[in-house]
This record gives sequence, C-alpha cells and structure tokens, in this order.
Amino acid sequence: MSRNRPVLFPNHQRLLEQLGERLRLARKRRKLTTGQVAERAGISRSTLYHLEMGEANSSMGTLLQVLMALRLEDDLALLGKDDVLGQKLMDAQLLRSSISKTTNPPRNKKVSKKTASKEQET
Repeated sequence: MSRNRPVLFPNHQRLLEQLGERLRLARKRRKLTTGQVAERAGISRSTLYHLEMGEANSSMGTLLQVLMALRLEDDLALLGKDDVLGQKLMDAQLLRSSISKTTNPPRNKKVSKKTASKEQET
C-alpha cells in the first residue's frame, strides 16, 4: 500500500528542501553517516534520505527522532517563539476588545414589574 504524498505549493516544497538540506549539513558537520543517524533515530536509511531530500511524506515524529539523533531537539522550542505577526494580531484583537468595552458601556438590565415593585416597597 503506497502512501499519498501531500500536494504542496512550490514555495512550500522549497522550504522542505531547505530543511532537508539543513538536516544533511548538520549530519555531515557531526561526521555521521546516514546509517549511523538512521540507527540512532530508529528509522531506515531510506526514510532519512527522504527527509534530507525534503519530501513531505515523513511524520513529525520521524523528524523529531532525527533531530534527537543529531541533538537538535532543543531547536523545536524556538519554533514560533518570536512570533511577531501572531503577537501583533493578538494585540490588535485585545485593543479592539478593550476599546469596544469602553465605548459601549454595559446597558441597564431590564427590570421586571415584580422586581420594580419590590424595590419600591423597600
């Protein structure tokens, strides 16, 4: 049974290829063979080859295993850490929320006739 490959836009495919190239360079800088990294990661050499080629059919778990074999798993903690765009979007939403609260004060509750008559009695 063959796995379906996800269809990617060309710029997304290039990102995966660049990630694969960085994995390959990290392995070579450590003077490790594909066999050594695959064995440490508990995957086949062909799976490592596909990751290094930037193919999109590998799981995130497999990527994590390779990063751990290369001792790069701490780099995952940096992913999205300085999310400038996300912070700006959240701040803008928070500002809109606080502005609408100050410009639209809470409306008076509708008082039923029973409540109004009880308040007048006291």
